[in-house]
Amino acid sequence: MIGVKNGVHLKLEKEWCKGCGICVEFCPKNVLALKNGKVSIVDEDKCIKCGLCELRCPDYAIFLGGK
Repeated sequence: MIGVKNGVHLKLEKEWCKGCGICVEFCPKNVLALKNGKVSIVDEDKCIKCGLCELRCPDYAIFLGGK
């Protein structure tokens, strides 16, 4: 669980990530980056929980969730 905003958490399942980088390209705040072939959250405080990463991830490796 990374970053909480209004009860919503940015969650990442690295083992599901195939490293396509689509989520990185769509993130408007540059919160994500590819490191060692997997997505990483580099600055969780910048995340505005817009959901674009979740929407575009073909592997469901990154998502917004509640409690």
